[in-house]
Amino acid sequence: MKSHKYWSLGALFCMLGCIYSGIKKSMTAHKYFAYSSLLCMGMSIYSGHKLVSPKKKKITKSNNSEIVK
Repeated sequence: MKSHKYWSLGALFCMLGCIYSGIKKSMTAHKYFAYSSLLCMGMSIYSGHKLVSPKKKKITKSNNSEIVK
């Protein structure tokens, strides 16, 4: 949870830096902010998929026979 929050905040700040550098027409800074924003978003998605995915319960024979009845 903690790493997902920090990667998301990093992506937000990189996007703001990307917008600001685009307005100022500083293309080298704009390029670095864009790539770092993509990296932060990718890491945020990777660290966040663990929070959303459900934990699968193994069905044993005893559980399965109770369900079938």
